[in-house]
Amino acid sequence: MTLKKLVYITAVLVSLSACKVGKRYVQPELNLPESFRGDTLTYQQDTITFAQVPWRDFFNDPQLIALIDTALVNNYDMRTALKNIEIANRNLGQNKLEYLPSIDGNIATVNRQYRSRDFYGNPSSRWYGEEEAPDNLFNYQSQFATGLEFSWELDIWGRIAHQQDILKSDFLDSYEAKNAIQTRLIADVAKGYFNLIMLDAQIEVAKRNLQLNDSTLRMIRLQYDAGEITALAIQQTESQRLVAASLIPELEKEIALQENALNILIGEMPNVVSRGFKIDSLMNTENSITLGAPLEIVRNRPDIKRAEYALIAANAEMNIRQIMRYPQLSLSGVFGVNAMLPKNWFNIPGALLGGIAGGITTPVFRNGRLKNAWEVAKIEREMTELELQKAVMEAVHEVSNTVITIEKQKEQIELARRRVENSELAVRNASLLFMSDYATYLEVITAQSNALSSELALVDVRQRQLEAYVDLYRALGGGWQEQVHDPY
Repeated sequence: MTLKKLVYITAVLVSLSACKVGKRYVQPELNLPESFRGDTLTYQQDTITFAQVPWRDFFNDPQLIALIDTALVNNYDMRTALKNIEIANRNLGQNKLEYLPSIDGNIATVNRQYRSRDFYGNPSSRWYGEEEAPDNLFNYQSQFATGLEFSWELDIWGRIAHQQDILKSDFLDSYEAKNAIQTRLIADVAKGYFNLIMLDAQIEVAKRNLQLNDSTLRMIRLQYDAGEITALAIQQTESQRLVAASLIPELEKEIALQENALNILIGEMPNVVSRGFKIDSLMNTENSITLGAPLEIVRNRPDIKRAEYALIAANAEMNIRQIMRYPQLSLSGVFGVNAMLPKNWFNIPGALLGGIAGGITTPVFRNGRLKNAWEVAKIEREMTELELQKAVMEAVHEVSNTVITIEKQKEQIELARRRVENSELAVRNASLLFMSDYATYLEVITAQSNALSSELALVDVRQRQLEAYVDLYRALGGGWQEQVHDPY
């Protein structure tokens, strides 16, 4: 094959490689609603959506922000996710080299051939290799060679290009996996911190109620010493006091366990966790922030983007299975020097050795395996598309459930606040009436018990509403800032 013919054939084959066989990926219909059920927030031009709020602006407490910063650096799941990104990046970079030929260097090869005598004692015309050399050897000759061997698969139908689509999807999926871990980690740290603040508030309620019980117990003992009431009043008041006192060690235990759980998330050994603001000032939940349209969660939620990248990879795999049924073209060759003696290697051009060959292979009969693999790949692609649609539907439901929860919890907080105000008033009135002999000690004890339970309930519902806001923030795709360019 002359150089001119080689260049011509290579140009033709390279031009053919621009033909990319297979079905081009198109995002499927996701059947998204126009708005979320339960969304009562009105849209304004100067408002932003929850998902667009940076997490540093979403939370107010500097101690919580510091904990999240530490978690994003030290958390072992985050560190593993970053390693997965490195692996995917390397695989993608290596795939770009698949378009180039594969070259192997032959440093030095010695090939020795033997010749024997025939029946009449004359030298035979046949040469034998090392393994098949006969016993009656006459002489031998050696060949010393060195050079380069190459092979080159011409990507005529786009197999390497589709493989690159798969690796691109894997690379972007590794980023979204990291983003998913980050959004979950931020939510878990925030919820753990909120729970810690709630436990602090509850222990304050318990201690305050215990002081109130101590005051009531002293007053009842004075009346007992005056002979106005029986010892039963002291015993029942003491029992009520012990109920409030028993809450304190239980809450202290829960605080220590919650601190340890937070330290695991931030990648540190057990230690005391610093607190910042009170439970009412932990995050921004103004009405100027809206939910946005359901379409935005497709662009914001890492799990949905991962599901779509899986579909892109499945689409490319289906195309590769189709290409495997087509003819494949390849070139191979060798360039180097060959001589009977090593000293003659540089006897140019006499010692030059070169050759090039082209080949076309096509499957003829494979017992239906190639067609079956293609059909299976098409079905697997359809299954992956169903997984994407399922992920979108579940995300829309998750947002709707959280919005409804937040709205109903607002009503619960208002009712719980009114209940606390009423119970505090009942405690004051019961104490005054008891000192004026218009109420019994049982009414005082009951009022104090109701006050304790109502205050604990108010703290609990406030904490659950904060968690619901965090869930809504994560459900809408908030909590990550690094944007990865989407080539699709």
